[in-house]
Amino acid sequence: MTFDTKKLNPVQLNNEVSRQIATVLQGIRFGSVEIVIHDGKVVQIERKEKLRFDAK
Repeated sequence: MTFDTKKLNPVQLNNEVSRQIATVLQGIRFGSVEIVIHDGKVVQIERKEKLRFDAK
């Protein structure tokens, strides 16, 4: 999902980033979430998800 950060004030931007991080965390069982920051601002959120199978 992309959005124009220029149209958001700092509070709206922080709320949107927080909402996006929460959404990513809710949808993952195994894996990792990486938050990329440039010049003190979140610019990217990456989700790496693993699928695990029972080997028994």
